[in-house]
Amino acid sequence: MTRSVDSSKKKMLVHMCCGPCSIYPLKRVLEERYHVVGFFYNPNIHPEDEFRRRLEAVKRLSELMEVEVILFEDYMPQPFFEGVSRGEDKNSRCMHCYTIRLEKTAEVAKELEFDCFSSSLLYSKYQAHQLITGIGLELSERCSIPFYYEDFRSGWRRGIEESRRMSLYRQRYCGCIFSKIERGL
Repeated sequence: MTRSVDSSKKKMLVHMCCGPCSIYPLKRVLEERYHVVGFFYNPNIHPEDEFRRRLEAVKRLSELMEVEVILFEDYMPQPFFEGVSRGEDKNSRCMHCYTIRLEKTAEVAKELEFDCFSSSLLYSKYQAHQLITGIGLELSERCSIPFYYEDFRSGWRRGIEESRRMSLYRQRYCGCIFSKIERGL
């Protein structure tokens, strides 16, 4: 079940990196004047069983919050690996990772005639917030669709508590194989 669409509200496509990190951003924009649709596109997540766990958490969150989500359910890490195959440093890898996910979000938002796009990546205190914002703004200009910026990190604790109440799968690393190794997992 999804929320009914109020035609007077602007439509926002929100990239969802995972279920837990999406709770607070989705709640915030739903409080505003937006009809929100989630977007799960994450070719960075590795290995496949991790991808599946995060996908299922997003599906569960979609049901619990009654928010429609566009899902890329096929495990296809090639776009991520193609951009990091030369062994770039962490900053270059993260920039590539943010870019491919936000670029796909902006393209789909434009194609499906949304009014703007955003990302739950702006929620995590572990992500490169300024880099994500810069990429979003650059893509906004290039794709001719507004990027909705809000610093969702203020809801960090509330999002964690809510994800526990919802019994959502909570991952222990960012998503890529490099972050898994860096965390010693």
